[in-house]
Amino acid sequence: MHPSMCINCFQLWIYINQHIKIMSTNTLNSGSLQGLQMDQTLMVSARKVAGAKVQLEFAEILQKDSTPAINPLAVFNKSDSRFAQTGKARRAWMTVEPVDASEYLGIDLSSKAAWVVIGNNEILELNVLNPVATINGQSYALKVEIRETTEATEWQADNLDTAAKRRGKDGAYCTHNGLHIFSNAFIAFNKANHVFLEMDAVEKTTSTKSISAVTSVNDSPFN
Repeated sequence: MHPSMCINCFQLWIYINQHIKIMSTNTLNSGSLQGLQMDQTLMVSARKVAGAKVQLEFAEILQKDSTPAINPLAVFNKSDSRFAQTGKARRAWMTVEPVDASEYLGIDLSSKAAWVVIGNNEILELNVLNPVATINGQSYALKVEIRETTEATEWQADNLDTAAKRRGKDGAYCTHNGLHIFSNAFIAFNKANHVFLEMDAVEKTTSTKSISAVTSVNDSPFN
């Protein structure tokens, strides 16, 4: 056998093994929103967007940032869902080139995949638990990262009622040094470095209505 053929065969062997590794790491329908646990990440779905790109949707349940320390009452009632210290899954979206994402995730995001039309969108259900990107043979876990800020984007400024962080649904706005807090979600490699701003103290009120725990704002860019 000619030496060049041996080299080509070896390169092909490396390529195949790398992609087998990626495909065995990211398994379709290996998770669900209903079964998601704290600090687990779910790559929920993909959606075709403008520019022939694809938008990946991620979800992750994070420790409530309104609970700075472990709550003994919750610990001693961990079997009672009413005492859970976790909130709803936070969402993050990342727009990608289908060919690049397919390579790094080992998932077919091309037009040949099983896309379905839902309303006006083309959706590909993924439900991959704890997704990993493999780049140059190195694996990187994909994590949802939250960064709070008092500087609103143009969309957040125009949609203050739904974009600004509140103390529970329809509750008072959360502020930091008197400014509204906005919560933005990103995708990070391996470890998320969250940024949670310290909230101003709640002004006293004569109302007997209790203030619910802090919940995150709707991160969806489609509102």
